[in-house]
Amino acid sequence: MNAPRKKVLLVDDVELFVELEKTFFHRANVTLLVARNGLEALDLARRERPDLIFMDLFMPEMDGDVACARLKEDPDLSSIPVVMVTHGGRDADLQRCRDAGCDDILLKPVNRHKFVAAARRFIGLEDRVAPRVDARIEVRYANGGNELTDYSLNMSTGGLFLETDRLLPVETELQVSFNLPDRDEPVRTRARVAWANEPDNRIKPGLPPGMGLQFLDLSLDDLQDVRSFVREHLDRILPS
Repeated sequence: MNAPRKKVLLVDDVELFVELEKTFFHRANVTLLVARNGLEALDLARRERPDLIFMDLFMPEMDGDVACARLKEDPDLSSIPVVMVTHGGRDADLQRCRDAGCDDILLKPVNRHKFVAAARRFIGLEDRVAPRVDARIEVRYANGGNELTDYSLNMSTGGLFLETDRLLPVETELQVSFNLPDRDEPVRTRARVAWANEPDNRIKPGLPPGMGLQFLDLSLDDLQDVRSFVREHLDRILPS
């Protein structure tokens, strides 16, 4: 049985920004809701109970920080994560967002990577085009001087899930290497921690504690080898 689609509420009075933000989720299995000001956002939040809200700061009728504060004061709505979106990063504007009780702040011009990272962090957003296969492979990784070793549970051409209790902050960059079957040289790449499955807060309950790693600079040869590995495993599990 498929899990219900998550609801994401986009709140901005500028059509251009709303349409741009919509494109960030075109590959995601989510239902998008749109409000043009804080009052509309409050009304939609009460009726639809979104799982995540991206809220512009400056809007007509009611600014985003006022709407955010009212959401956080409502016992029925206070648990909904609110990500404030604002221009420029002026200290006074950032403080308004913090005072409203928001869960995170993003700066315009909007960036797809940061939007999707926020959605992944708060609601476990799936944003994957490449097929993923089970893969129990020893992975060596380093953040600075010490090299650590753990095992992957699955892999795609875009990254892998690393089973580990040694969780690192999201966006941490690592040097990663691993050996694929029937290949002499290891695959080496930079990777970033895209999301974390914390022991007490598993955004993907079907997986153990660990980290989703996104490959950042696979060479063409390494990419081809990873793609071949994934295809071979898919051929074994998919009917001909």
